[in-house]
Amino acid sequence: MKIFVDADGCPVVDIAIKTAKSYDLKIVVVKNFSHYLEDNYATIVTVDQSPDSADYYIANHASKGDIVITQDYGLAAMALAKEAFCINQNGLIISSENIQQLLTRRHINREIRSRHHKYTKFKKREPEQDAKFERNLRYLIEKLSH
Repeated sequence: MKIFVDADGCPVVDIAIKTAKSYDLKIVVVKNFSHYLEDNYATIVTVDQSPDSADYYIANHASKGDIVITQDYGLAAMALAKEAFCINQNGLIISSENIQQLLTRRHINREIRSRHHKYTKFKKREPEQDAKFERNLRYLIEKLSH
């Protein structure tokens, strides 16, 4: 089992690395070259800045039983098709049971923003979100380890 992190814009990279290290799991952090990231434990992969480069890298390298951390539901759908497990930065475990609803909601929201030129601002990240992410990542790891 490996953990892949779609690191561009991901607020939980450090938590993911710390958690992977605590279980002695390989973790691959994929980012584009405009982001600086260095870690002694994780494998850092830098891809070009073209759209979805990190997503395609992860989709091409993730395997059955791996964990993919992403807030991109398109990447999550590709990873699920490869029988990987997915979790977003807020601790939501993405599965074949909820991916279609998430993709549909993403599409509808994109249409609304496009029509109304209305864009939401990201809310400040709360410590509870980090705690939920770590708790659910540990849950996934332990579930898959047995």
